[in-house]
Amino acid sequence: MRITTGIIRSAKKIVVYGPEGIGKSTFASSFPKAVFIDTEGSTKTMDVSRLPKPTSWTMLFDEIRYVLANPDVCTTLIIDTIDWAERLCIENICAKYNKKGIEDFGYGNGYVYEQEEFGRLLNILDEVIECGINIVLTAHAQLRKFEQPDEAGAYDRWELKLGKKTGSLISPIVKEWADIVLFANYQTFAVAADDKGKKFKAQGGKRVMYTSHHPCWDAKNRDGLAEMLPFEYAAIQHVIPKGRVISGIHNTEPNDTPMVEVSSGKQSEDGPHILVTEDIAKEISDDSTDLPDGFVYISDTESPFDNEPVYSPGLPKALTDLMTEHGITETEIKKVVALKGYYPEETPIQNYDPAFIDGVLIGAWDQVKNMVMQQKDDNLTF
Repeated sequence: MRITTGIIRSAKKIVVYGPEGIGKSTFASSFPKAVFIDTEGSTKTMDVSRLPKPTSWTMLFDEIRYVLANPDVCTTLIIDTIDWAERLCIENICAKYNKKGIEDFGYGNGYVYEQEEFGRLLNILDEVIECGINIVLTAHAQLRKFEQPDEAGAYDRWELKLGKKTGSLISPIVKEWADIVLFANYQTFAVAADDKGKKFKAQGGKRVMYTSHHPCWDAKNRDGLAEMLPFEYAAIQHVIPKGRVISGIHNTEPNDTPMVEVSSGKQSEDGPHILVTEDIAKEISDDSTDLPDGFVYISDTESPFDNEPVYSPGLPKALTDLMTEHGITETEIKKVVALKGYYPEETPIQNYDPAFIDGVLIGAWDQVKNMVMQQKDDNLTF
C-alpha cells in the first residue's frame, strides 16, 4: 500500500446536452482525434470519422470493445446521442424478456433492468477512459415542470432527455459518472417593447454553454471553468487532453500519424490484423523479407473487408450487422440453432419467430457467437 500526492491526470468523461439543432455533434467533432458512434445518423453531412451506426445494444458494446482492442484509432470516443442509445437498450431488454414494451414488466422492474444495463455501459466506458481515451456523450434536453419541496410554485427546468420515467434512474448515474456536464442553449434577453416597460420581447439567440448547476438546468465541472462560455470547443480545450493519457502520464502531442492495416494470411479475414504507421507499411510492401511470417501488406484498395457477405432478404438489419461484424454466415447460425433444438437446420432464418430472433439471436448474441466459434474450432480439429 502506498500513499501518493499530486494531481492525477486522466482522460475526460464529458456529457453535452441541449435542445435539438444547437450543434452538439459539431461541438463534439472538434475534440482531438474524434471517432463517432452515431446512434441516430446525425453526422451524415459531417466530415468525421465514425463507426457503423449500431442497430442493437449488443452492436454498441461490440463497437466500444473494438476501440478497447484498438486504442490508437482515436483520442476521443463520442456516443451521439446517449438518449437514442437508450432506445437500443430498451429494445434489448424487451426482446430478452419477450415483452412488448418497458411498461409491461410492472412495478417499474423494466426500469431497474435498464439501470443495470446502463451501469454496464458506463463500466465499459470507464475501461476506455483507462486506455487514455476521452469519452463524450451527447444528449437531447427536455423541459420539465419542477417543484421544490420547500418552495412555493413551480418552474421549468432543463433535464437530460432519458425517458419520461427513467430520468429519475438513468440521468443521475450518467451525471455522477461524468467529470464535466455541459448544458448548451440559446442565450436570449427580454427587452422592453414599449415606453412604459410593461411589454417585453425576446432578443438574442447566441449559443452558449453553462458549466455549473442552476435551478433551471444541471451542469458541473471540476476544472474551474466560467459559469457561462461560448458554445465552442475552444472555450474548454485547455482542460481537455490533446493526446492519450495513460497511468497519469499525459502525452501532450496527439498521435495523428496515419495508420494502415496489415493482415496475416492471403488477404482474408483469417489471422490477426495490426495497425502500423504508413512508412512502416511501405517498407513492408517494398521488401517482403522484412515482413513476419504469414503477414502481407494490404493497401487501401485491397482491404479484405471490402467484400461483405450478402444475406437473404427478410433478415433484420440488427442481426445481419452483428453477423457481418463477426464474419458469421446464415449456415453457421442455422447449425447452432438446430444443435440447441430450436428449429431444424433447413429452416430459413427469416421463418424463425421474430421474438426468437430478437430475444435469442440478437439479445443473447454473445452466446450465439461463442457457439458458432466453438463449432468452427471443433471443425478445425478434425
